[in-house]
Amino acid sequence: ASGDSEMAVFGEAAPYLRKSEKERIAAQNKPFDAKSSVFVAHPKESFVKGTIQSRESGKVTVKTEGGEIFSMNPPKYDKIEDMAMMTHLH
Repeated sequence: ASGDSEMAVFGEAAPYLRKSEKERIAAQNKPFDAKSSVFVAHPKESFVKGTIQSRESGKVTVKTEGGEIFSMNPPKYDKIEDMAMMTHLH
């Protein structure tokens, strides 16, 4: 794709800056529920992915290690060049 050829100026670093076309298509087709996918603050890992299991009386149960909860962006935004296109910024 023309976008991939534009990355040639970054040389060996290019694969780390943008996913391949195949990876981008796979990410766009990966199931994603914006209402239940979150990031959880973690003391050693900074943030880890989590999935909301339930919401009751202002309490949220998340399947992962504990911490503060932040909404997560869909996989199609991984390595996106323009952060203004992201739904959630943390």
